[in-house]
Amino acid sequence: MSDPVYNVLFLCTGNSARSVLAEAILNREGRGRLRAFSAGSDPKGVVHPMTLRLLQGLGYDTSFARSKSWDEFTGPGAPALDFIITVCDNAAAETCPIWPGHPATAHWGIPDPAAAEGNEAERALAFDLAYRQMAQRIGLFLALPLASIDRLSLVHKLRAIGAEGA
Repeated sequence: MSDPVYNVLFLCTGNSARSVLAEAILNREGRGRLRAFSAGSDPKGVVHPMTLRLLQGLGYDTSFARSKSWDEFTGPGAPALDFIITVCDNAAAETCPIWPGHPATAHWGIPDPAAAEGNEAERALAFDLAYRQMAQRIGLFLALPLASIDRLSLVHKLRAIGAEGA
């Protein structure tokens, strides 16, 4: 019997930076054990160019990247989701979506690099920081014994990962 593949949806507001970064990182680092998706409650319609530039510079294939609504994950044919992780930053007064249903949920607030101001180097630094924060949290997520931990403990650990960066 093969190990289960867990589906993870990363949600943010615009689906142009943080959630796309998370989708890329988890799909590469999850090595088939986890499958990531991303969406937004109010998608921008395009992925931020600095998101794409950063990922491409780190050797990621960005052909998957598109800004889309979370509505794509609610209808027939949508993948069954095991985890929903919101990555919007409450401190920036963004609206984090509330997801109905039974997936385990957690909030990993990360400042929106797409909202960063300054010159190009300063904005690029904001994207790099968001990437590093997301990669660290995903590394902690990947270290969890998903198949052998009870749901309540798992949710607690997922939420603690988000609190680590708070």
